Amino acid sequence: MQAIITDNLSKQYTGNKNAVDHISLTLDQGEVFGFLGPNGAGKTTTVKLLNGMLTPTEGSCEILGRNPSQTPEAVHTLSGVVTEHAQMYNNLTGFENLIFYGSIFGVSKNESKLRAAALLNQLDLAEAKNQKLSTYSTGMRQRLSLARALMHHPSVLFLDEPTSGLDPESAQKVNQLIRNLAKENGITVFLCTHQLRYAQEICTRYGLIEEGKLLALGTLEQLRSNITSDITVCIQSNFFPEWIPHRQVGRQNFEVTIQSEEEIPLLIKQLVEAGSHLYQVVAKHPSLEDIYFALTQKEAKQ
Repeated sequence: MQAIITDNLSKQYTGNKNAVDHISLTLDQGEVFGFLGPNGAGKTTTVKLLNGMLTPTEGSCEILGRNPSQTPEAVHTLSGVVTEHAQMYNNLTGFENLIFYGSIFGVSKNESKLRAAALLNQLDLAEAKNQKLSTYSTGMRQRLSLARALMHHPSVLFLDEPTSGLDPESAQKVNQLIRNLAKENGITVFLCTHQLRYAQEICTRYGLIEEGKLLALGTLEQLRSNITSDITVCIQSNFFPEWIPHRQVGRQNFEVTIQSEEEIPLLIKQLVEAGSHLYQVVAKHPSLEDIYFALTQKEAKQ
């Protein structure tokens, strides 16, 4: 069974503005899916539709076979949600917050204590477990919000900018936890972010969205093939023969465009035989940022 299915999912607000415009996608269990686009692109509205907080204007969606519009309670038992701005109770400690939310999801008090302790330890919050939430930093609140969303062992986890406000070390630990949840527990992660470089590090597949429309869907390799088959080889050398097509981008920095990495050994052989001293050779593929800007420019021209 697929974890998430959307079929022409749409949400239209007053003024005929399509916040989500006929989005169709399918996610398997255990995927880390990056839903990428700028603020206002429709990411949060999509998450609200998938969790039954909004009703579609057109189309439909399912979470593990459940329709969020018809049975939101059933979907809530299967999903965990982490928003960019964590909302919990300032007058309770971190540990008490987790126990409270565990009880809301029907987890027994003893089991809640065990899960809370384990999650606080995983997210480096064990020393702050008995501190009031009002004393937590933004990053600590964000990590506690992730712990809260995992208290009932969800099958699908929705994350909205999960590393917002985190220092590099904490962000790294959160990322590792996300990878482990998908790989070892089979949890499907639906990650919303506008940080494309971050998404490229952690996600296995991507959906690029702008103004409610899904521009492209696929793995990084599939997205790259959508825009170009070219590979840029960046070469640092003391000399570059004129007869090899190239671009000089610095005093000793050159770029060559090729179609396949299999061309690189021959290129290096030609340079060495021509008397070049090579200091560095790097094959540069289009990044997610390159792909996104290429797609948005293409969309603007249509």
